[in-house]
This record gives sequence, C-alpha cells and structure tokens, in this order.
Amino acid sequence: MRLEHCHNFNDFRELAERRLPSPIFNYIDGGADDESTYRRNTQAFENCDLVPNVLSGVSEIDLSVTVLGQKLAMPVYCSPTALQRLFHHQGERAVALAAQKFNTLFGVSSLGTVSLEEIAALVDIPQIYQFYFHKDRELNRAMMSRAKNAGIKIMMLTVDSITGGNRERDLRTGFSIPFKLTLAGMMQFVLKPMWGINYLTHEKFKLPQLDGHVDMSEGAGSIGDYFTNMLDPAMNWDDVAEMVQEWDGQFCLKGIMSKEDARRAVEIGCAGIVISNHGGRQLDGSRSSFDQLAEIVDEVGDEIDVIMDSGVQRGTHVLKALSLGAKAVGIGRGYLFPLAAAGQPGVERALGLMRDELERGMKLMGKTSIDQLTADNLRFR
Repeated sequence: MRLEHCHNFNDFRELAERRLPSPIFNYIDGGADDESTYRRNTQAFENCDLVPNVLSGVSEIDLSVTVLGQKLAMPVYCSPTALQRLFHHQGERAVALAAQKFNTLFGVSSLGTVSLEEIAALVDIPQIYQFYFHKDRELNRAMMSRAKNAGIKIMMLTVDSITGGNRERDLRTGFSIPFKLTLAGMMQFVLKPMWGINYLTHEKFKLPQLDGHVDMSEGAGSIGDYFTNMLDPAMNWDDVAEMVQEWDGQFCLKGIMSKEDARRAVEIGCAGIVISNHGGRQLDGSRSSFDQLAEIVDEVGDEIDVIMDSGVQRGTHVLKALSLGAKAVGIGRGYLFPLAAAGQPGVERALGLMRDELERGMKLMGKTSIDQLTADNLRFR
C-alpha cells in the first residue's frame, strides 16, 4: 500500500502497521484494560444519524470556527500527543507544518520530542501547550513560565492522567522509554529495519520540555514511572484555580467527562474544556466523549468553549459533534497513523481528506457555515 492509496483512517492505520515495529504501533493503537472505551468512542457516532436539508444553495462552504480565542480555517485540530519522533523521525515538526498548511491549531505535549521554542520558530500558527500537574509545584511554575516566554497562546492541563492507564499491549511487548523490550518485542524491530535505521541516523531521541527536570536516561525515567512518580494524584480544584490565575490567559482542561466538572471549570475561570477519555487509554469502561457531549453543552455551552476528542475518524463524526454544540474537535490517532505512515505528506493527506469530507458533508447537509449546524439536524436511534 502507498500513501496515495490511503483514503480513510483505517487505510492510514494499515500503512502505519506495515511500517512500524509492533511495540510502537501498539503503543499508538492500544487502549486500557479490555479496550471497551476505545472501541465505544467511535461506535458512539453510529447511534446518531444526520438529517440533511436540501435545496439550500451550497456553492460556497465556510468551515472556519473561532475557538479559545483563535480563528481556525477548519473545526478540526491536532491534539497534543507524546513521543511523536518515535513514530516518524520528523515528529512534531511534520505535524506542525501540516497544521499550518490547513490553518488549524497544533498541540505540543510536555512529553513531546521537539521543543516549544523550535516549533514556535518553525510555524506561524497558535500552539496549544499540553502539560501535566507535577508534585513539584516549582516545576509546574517553571513549565508555565517557559510556555509564556515561548509565545504559547493556550495552556491545556490534562486532568485525567494522575496515574497511567493499564495498557496491556505495552506490557506484553515491554514498550517503555527507554526500551525494555521482551524477546518477542525485540524481534519485531528486527523485522522492520527501516524504522531502526531512521531512528539511529537522526538526532538523539529526547523530551526537551522536561530537560533539566526529569532524568529519562535510565529505567526510572520510563514513561510509566514518570506518571507514577512525578505526577500528583492529590491535584484538586484549588490547585488548578491557582494555575488558571497565574497563567492569566486562555486556559483549558482536557479530560472533563461530567457536567459537574464542566461547571467547576467555568467557576475557576477556564476558557475551555475538552471532553475526552484520553482516546480510551486511561479509565476503561468510561463513557464515550460523544455520548457525554450533549449534557455538558447543555450545562456550560453558553459560558465556555466545549471541545471534544476521542474516537473521531470521519468528517461526519465531526459534523455530529458540532451539531451538538462542540466548538471544535481534536484528533490524535487520526494524524499519528498518517505521520507514522509517511511523515509530513501523510499528515497533510489526512487533514486534506478530513477537510474534503467536511466540505462534502456540509453540502449534503444543506449548510454553508458551521454555525448553521444544530441538534435539529440529528436523530438518535
């Protein structure tokens, strides 16, 4: 299979699987426990049907939205994800350049493999900086200060990851950073030599957002240990309220799943929330993001920007979420598989296909702008 033969999410996934050693592919592809939430995230969209209007005059379609103070050319953005240079040597650079081409948001993770400053110099689009709450409060302040100095517009605190999810695929292969592979896992790297050649012939793998704060060089620096030892499970609303005030700008909470928590986010001054179950990678058995969208929008949609991610694979999924009141929709695996498959051209193709699906879907729905989408266009089975 070649890149030009990729026409949807599953095509990109198949091409990525062919090119990545299975421990790395399964790190992207896997979820927690039995992966029931991971599967449900996409299945949830199938319980909802679009009801189109016709004869509306749809020669021109405007996909632009304004979210978290930024005007985007399309209502889909690249959610922050970790370790991107493991999947392709271009990593965050490729994703940022592709996002710029489509004039949408790009998120940099605190577990990213390219620095905030380099991305800021590389592209002229707003960055989201996604970070975690550490036991070391000075580290939290240092990370926010660095982000402010780098010109970051939006801070996104992930609140559903005070401990790592039970990702059994990774346990079977021994996936961690640094690698502690099982024999079977090592054999998979032997079978995919081009990945290893690219990994070894480009700059050394690192986590520049955590340089000077976390020792990632030995076993104690594995990603699992980072979540276990560095992050603060005692994090509470008072802690986050203090960070919101200290940032004094667009501050967003990622991982909100209840309307009560959405209300608290409004009360402490957040500009936005992301309804997310971390792509099914944290609490298995959690409700899907799309299933929770309507009640959270009903609670706070007029007061705060409600965004959602997890399970989005099609333009019609995005249209359904927007119809229920989401201001924008994030994708993660939706660009990671294309990144792994082909680097920047892969991400650009995926975003281009998404934009084409959105434009086609809007025309077939009889809508010319995103604000025309409402719950009247949906029926639930």
